[in-house]
Amino acid sequence: MRAARGKVWLVGAGPGDPGLFTLKGKQILAQAQVVVYDALVGSGILAMIPAQAEKIYVGKRAGNHAMAQEDINRLLADKAREGLHVVRLKGGDPFLFGRGGEELLTLRTCGIDYEVVPGISSAIAVPAYNGIPVTHRGLAGSVHIITGHKRAGEPLELPYEAYVRAKGTLVFLMGLTALADIVQGLLDAGMDAHTSVAVLEKGTTAGQRRVCAALDQITEAVAQAQIQTPAIIVVGAVAALCGELAWYEKLPLFGRRLVLTRPAGRMAELAKGLRARGAEVMELPAIETKLREIASEYPGLFENIAKKCYDCLVFTSPAGVQGFFEQFYAAGYDARSLADVRLAVIGSGTGGALRAYGLAADLMPESYDGASLGDLLRERLADGSRVLILRSSIGNPKLVTHMGMVLAVTDLAIYDTVAAQPDSAVEQLFAELLAQERDTGMTGIDGIIFTSASTVREFLHSHPEFKPQGKTALCIGEMTAQEARRAGMEVKVAAEASVQGLLALVEQVYT
Repeated sequence: MRAARGKVWLVGAGPGDPGLFTLKGKQILAQAQVVVYDALVGSGILAMIPAQAEKIYVGKRAGNHAMAQEDINRLLADKAREGLHVVRLKGGDPFLFGRGGEELLTLRTCGIDYEVVPGISSAIAVPAYNGIPVTHRGLAGSVHIITGHKRAGEPLELPYEAYVRAKGTLVFLMGLTALADIVQGLLDAGMDAHTSVAVLEKGTTAGQRRVCAALDQITEAVAQAQIQTPAIIVVGAVAALCGELAWYEKLPLFGRRLVLTRPAGRMAELAKGLRARGAEVMELPAIETKLREIASEYPGLFENIAKKCYDCLVFTSPAGVQGFFEQFYAAGYDARSLADVRLAVIGSGTGGALRAYGLAADLMPESYDGASLGDLLRERLADGSRVLILRSSIGNPKLVTHMGMVLAVTDLAIYDTVAAQPDSAVEQLFAELLAQERDTGMTGIDGIIFTSASTVREFLHSHPEFKPQGKTALCIGEMTAQEARRAGMEVKVAAEASVQGLLALVEQVYT
């Protein structure tokens, strides 16, 4: 529903790590109808954009601008005039060399309402992720943030003498291509050639690297290391502290970029665990669930459950638990209606979803798969017990076959598993990584995590440019692994089919 009057929010997305996105920024983004975003916004933040929002990429990299600044200004005003809530999502902070002031001046001239949500700047965050405090008692009592951007063919004119006299930390943003000019300018202004310098590439992401050297040696060191943009330059005594205070690369999954293919609403716990261990996570849901109208599709089902027409209810996924209980409770029933009915789940994740409704599973197999659950039900339930399975329309047939003929089984599909609609913003980043792999031969994706055979099939179907042969697939169980092996992937299987099992597997593979 469109607002009666449009408005624009300038939101700083921070330096890349989604954990550094502000709470207010996340809140505003969740309400956006249009998102106009830059090249340096991290994939974890792009995944937070509402699926229904219009996404417009206006990224700028050296020599390659998707849209001129004047056109961006007009775009924001035009979208707001349509009565829409517009989020202008910028890397870092919108007012620190982000040209946010220019955009606001246009909006003010057009009579458009606006707000600003500051972001954490790479000038502070990237040094911190490299163990460099930009101020430090006895070493630097001030910090000076300077743009190192220069127009092609023109010199970088800066007041180097003033910077040298200030004796503080100098942080140059967008200055990699002008590094030689910056170094020479500082030397000519009298800075000691032995002054410590750190050049920090892709800070707070899986691509984070750094080169530290003396001022008169840093240009050659950066060339030898082939440091790429985006990168920032830190000049001053504090730069030498990175060797002592570095912490980010000590996390067990530092430098690893992993793709998650679970449905969008099921990623949070796994993504959080991976990021806490230092991994960069790219969320590319391969499937989504479409809940059926249970009461209309199966008339009298809820009433029969409440009347104890079934001895045991079986759930094989958190989606099935959530889908069933949302409609069961909405129909006027509650947990008391399940008194004396046994509840069975396929694994701990499904059991956790059940606990969210105040219920505990009576039966759960040691091995989290359909065959093991079917065996357990056959062994633990009396002959003739009436079993109701509530699951996906593409559920594993082994669950039923392993129950044998001694149980009265009703197998109902309460939701459908379908291909997810691709998210244009994150898909663009994924395509860039694949292109980088093809062009350079360097690995852009370390592994892809699959939680069902359907996630494997749909992911490969929706990404024909992805070549699975030899790629690492991290799988929750054997059925998922079989699907990945058929595609030619190198397969690793979790010892336990759960989020914790997957986290343990990833650490085992990559540390």
